[in-house]
Amino acid sequence: MKASELHQLTLEELAQKESDSREELFNLRLQRVTGKLENPSRAREVRKAIARIKTIVNEKRKAK
Repeated sequence: MKASELHQLTLEELAQKESDSREELFNLRLQRVTGKLENPSRAREVRKAIARIKTIVNEKRKAK
């Protein structure tokens, strides 16, 4: 999801997105350990998405 799309979401929606992304990252890590990970670069994408979400959340909190 692009940053411009994330800026349009509320704090609650962003928190949900972050939670979903963290769960996906956990599952990707499990797949890597068991040797069933098909796309290793997906973990990096998810980590970046989490950082992007956290940045936008901080920006919104500081704006208030």
